[in-house]
Amino acid sequence: MYSIVDIETTGNGIKGNKITEISIFIYDGYEIVDEFTSLVNPQAEIPYFITRLTGIDNDMVRDAPTLDEIVDDILKITEGTIFVAHSVNFDYNVIKNELKLLGRDFIRKKLCTVRLSRKLLPGYHSYSLGKLCSSLDIPLRDRHRARGDAHATTLLFKKLLRAEGADEVFKSFLNARSQESTLPAALPKEAFEKLPTAPGIYYFKDSKGKVIYVGKAINIKKRVLSHFYDKKTKEIQLCTATADLDFELSGSELVALLMESQAIKHHYPEFNRAQKRKIQPYGIFSYEDRNGIKHLAFNKLKMAPNAVLTLYNPTDCRLFIEEICKHFRLCPKYCHLQENVKTCSHYRIETCDGICREEEDPDSYNEKVQLALDHIRAQKEDFVIKEKGRNTEEEAFILVKNSSYMGYGFVNDEETISSNHELETFLIPQNNTLETESIIKSYISKNPGKVLLLESEAKEQ
Repeated sequence: MYSIVDIETTGNGIKGNKITEISIFIYDGYEIVDEFTSLVNPQAEIPYFITRLTGIDNDMVRDAPTLDEIVDDILKITEGTIFVAHSVNFDYNVIKNELKLLGRDFIRKKLCTVRLSRKLLPGYHSYSLGKLCSSLDIPLRDRHRARGDAHATTLLFKKLLRAEGADEVFKSFLNARSQESTLPAALPKEAFEKLPTAPGIYYFKDSKGKVIYVGKAINIKKRVLSHFYDKKTKEIQLCTATADLDFELSGSELVALLMESQAIKHHYPEFNRAQKRKIQPYGIFSYEDRNGIKHLAFNKLKMAPNAVLTLYNPTDCRLFIEEICKHFRLCPKYCHLQENVKTCSHYRIETCDGICREEEDPDSYNEKVQLALDHIRAQKEDFVIKEKGRNTEEEAFILVKNSSYMGYGFVNDEETISSNHELETFLIPQNNTLETESIIKSYISKNPGKVLLLESEAKEQ
């Protein structure tokens, strides 16, 4: 016996979603044997956009029974039946969550007419209820009302039961070990089955092939499956929009983290929140004015010629230059810590030897600036981090030059690498960002033994 269900709601996410109408048809495989349909007082405001879609407004439900008043009817009529709906996880999870708030359990086997239709009636452009009914000449009256949609779903279900190969498909979908009822309605099972149980990144894509979420995992398949079990509103919205999956192997968690960061910034996926902001890099640089005096300054990186250091906000730049200024007895005016002044008078820096008062020779001052620049450059390192490859026959590496992340790559065990230049031929270049710097610093702090320092190009020459 099947209970074929449709609900209308207030549309405030799964946990905030309140039922405004419910319709249940009990179907024995041949005919409808019972029905329960009722408006429901959600005890919450119905948004205007929901009223425009369904026609259900606050006045219509004011005198309707609350869910608490009809919960026994719902439990009784669906007892011992298989719960069927179009995009079943939505209707089932809203009902289950609502009943849980009332202290009642709701556990039923599930079948999804979207997934069944994709399997038994392949080739249609859209599997939305309206378009599918139109294509199959199924009458659909009172669209976006619970009874109209539930009745049309019943007629669709009747066709699915009699479709070629239906017995085998239904048995497969109802198998306790089957993941069919867990997978998003629009996602083919084959797309999930192709996922590996290895480290890497994965992509959720919508029906147009657009990347809507990027994640990383040690076990891609296991991690993706966890999204389908998660009942948070955001996760359910993500799964509802998912029509395809893709992945890239990384071999290790570190490479997966770096790949994920780059992919998020490249695709800017709708359902990713972290790492989407574009942080403006700033460069610290030096230049010589018309009087032959060297300055230290900072600006946006693209406007900082031959930057000796990259930081990610003006405050960090000022604090860094302040420390350099004090340590090397430089002038706050010529370090651009004070603008439009004849002589410096910085409240924290009193070490200026008088270049701004013409008490210090420019050549002597410039020597100190050069020492400061040499000091900054000397703090930079060239190193490689070696990690597991995507298979047993290769090794992954992460390359950092001048303390800046250059990218990652994979080298086959048969290759012989004798120089940094040869290693770079396998490099997949990536952008250095605040996130990649944080990822690498965190990794090094936990795994210092995996860092291999390289000779800088200057030393090699």
